[in-house]
Amino acid sequence: MADNDLASPLISSAPSDHPHLILTVQDDTDTDHNNHNGNHGSNSTHHHFRNPYAFLGSDGFTVPGSTTADPFRNHTLEIRGLYEWLKIGICLPIALARLVLFGASLLIGFVATKLALQGWKDKKNPMPKWRCRIMWITRVCTRCILFSFGYHWIRRKGKPAPREIAPIVVSNHVSFIEPIFYFYELFPTIVASESHDSLPMVGTIIRAMQVIYVNRFSASSRKHAVSEIKRKASSDRFPRVLLFPEGTTTNGRFLISFELGAFIPGFPIQPVTVRYPHVHFDQSWGHISLAKLMFRMFTQFHNFMEVEYLPVVSPLDNKKESAVCFSERTCHAMATSLNVVQTSHSYGDLMLLMKATQSKSKLERPASYMVEMATVKSLLHISSMEAVDFLDKFLSMNPDPRGHVNYSGFLRVLRLKACTFSEEVSYH
Repeated sequence: MADNDLASPLISSAPSDHPHLILTVQDDTDTDHNNHNGNHGSNSTHHHFRNPYAFLGSDGFTVPGSTTADPFRNHTLEIRGLYEWLKIGICLPIALARLVLFGASLLIGFVATKLALQGWKDKKNPMPKWRCRIMWITRVCTRCILFSFGYHWIRRKGKPAPREIAPIVVSNHVSFIEPIFYFYELFPTIVASESHDSLPMVGTIIRAMQVIYVNRFSASSRKHAVSEIKRKASSDRFPRVLLFPEGTTTNGRFLISFELGAFIPGFPIQPVTVRYPHVHFDQSWGHISLAKLMFRMFTQFHNFMEVEYLPVVSPLDNKKESAVCFSERTCHAMATSLNVVQTSHSYGDLMLLMKATQSKSKLERPASYMVEMATVKSLLHISSMEAVDFLDKFLSMNPDPRGHVNYSGFLRVLRLKACTFSEEVSYH
């Protein structure tokens, strides 16, 4: 080994015949920037670029095509056809009577619930029997509310399993009608969003169901909810626990991804499916206002509803089954019963849809900005809130109605310098 001194390099130079690695960054500052102000795709000379991510060892990024499935679309947003207008005209006096029945039933139910909850402080334990008997007044009132909405009779198939066999019930979620129906039919403990507690009158009635509140964006809240589900499902003194694992309402034509809260405790589950057969009026609470949906319900001769109690789904005994597999088996059973397609949409997609709809750019197809968040979260580990932030940043680039942004807007929002590398990234 050669003697080293302070003047000697610490790393000896490579032999002259050793290949050198040279990185070249092209910075075309003299490029004609007039082309950069147009929308992407407006100049055919800029369609072919090298992969800007090659130096990272990546083969590039391909944006998948948007899905045509829209599980949140209400298909009768507009009142169309002479028949519908005539029906609304005929039903307007009936709608007023129904509105009075709805208000009176809600008020009586609220008063009965307040009486049942008066002085009850031990909310950790089951509601005493005499308080439950008072709640029967509210349960009858909820049936009157269903009647006022046009559900004069409800077709049922199958029967609820005994509570000791299936302490947890899961259902698809299409409208605000299902919680009202289940309150009357089963009087369960329901798992609901914390925002429901502030609803006038309704929040009080929900509290009487010994509701388990959850904040879907808080990991600690979700963990606490699972713990409460397990605690109440394990004791026969509590009512059965009801969950809507989709986490939001859909149009009933798809079954979106399930949250795992109902499946982590590992108790047998009874799936229940709800359908709303219709021709002229889609009763789903999709992308439609509550007031408009209620008005349309009040102005129908009759609204159809079908409820099917499916066989109990139990965790597999012969091997340890994950909550994911348990939920997939349950979801498949419900999708088969409903004869609908399963998708990977989630509540995050509804957030993206709402964000795109409210954009100042007046986007032509807001539904195309849904990405099936359950898959995206699994593959890319991106949360719903992060996805909404990404969309918000994209919308700040001022896209045109077709969703195209110009080069200058891309540079402005991302604070990039105009160069070949930035241009290559923008076209990828």
